Amino acid sequence: MNKTIKIATRKSPLALWQAHHVKDRLEALYPDLTVELVKMITKGDQILNSPLSKIGGKGLFIKELEVGMMEGKADIAVHSMKDVPYEIPPGFELGAILKRENPFDAFVSNHFDSITNLPQGAKVGTCSMRRIVQLKAIRPDLEILDLRGNVNTRLQKLDDGEYDAIILACAGLIRLQFEDRIKQQISAEQSLPAVGQGAVGIEIRENDKEILDLIKPLIDVETTYRVSAERAMNARLEGGCSVPIAGYSTVKDNQITLTGLVGNVDTGVILKHQVAGHVDDAELLGVELADELIALGARDVLKG
Repeated sequence: MNKTIKIATRKSPLALWQAHHVKDRLEALYPDLTVELVKMITKGDQILNSPLSKIGGKGLFIKELEVGMMEGKADIAVHSMKDVPYEIPPGFELGAILKRENPFDAFVSNHFDSITNLPQGAKVGTCSMRRIVQLKAIRPDLEILDLRGNVNTRLQKLDDGEYDAIILACAGLIRLQFEDRIKQQISAEQSLPAVGQGAVGIEIRENDKEILDLIKPLIDVETTYRVSAERAMNARLEGGCSVPIAGYSTVKDNQITLTGLVGNVDTGVILKHQVAGHVDDAELLGVELADELIALGARDVLKG
């Protein structure tokens, strides 16, 4: 093989880590392959003074990368799966989902060891509606403040004293070698993770068989089952960034267990349900779980 593959990526340190990870994996598989990074700035990177839920959601992080692929500037795009909307635009498809890193949320603080140990009225930074509704359920006394920017920027804001603690994804901290900043890995019982959290996905042009064959060895089967189930639930619930939805699955002995949650930040109402079945039915289980949540009143909860 004597070929060049171009990866569209955002310029944030975490996005670049993910793109380099895919580049390294591909070059190890195919010694004659040249892999180049095409670094792009997205609207999500530019608009930092508003919560994502108010400016269009996480899809703002991938639109420009898709345009780059459509224009032939790049062959694939590498994303955090939790940033990929449940509807992939026409002309594109998910070509591979890689092995998942730690999927849980991280409590990060310079002075306190856990959410429990925060003083009354402490200032906690996050702009995730999913995290906010679950955090309020544990500690309704906390003052929750918006926090945007890449991982490094958010850590700097904490270090500058703007917050007593912040909530980030464990995966991002681990990948950027900030694992020592994790004071507490927040359990799924306290804060159910975002759909796809910790997994990296590769988006390709639809029906691009050559690229699909090229990236096939990067696919992690278990992670694909898990993320597919979570995303199927999210799609059925029509969940975007502006509503608190969480989904997390585990696999053992070809059985997948999927837990889903919807909440309302204003009322504090949280609905939670769990289903289980064979991994071959991962997506059907996601739909089943969503229907169970809808039967419990999820539509009303999400509408507020």
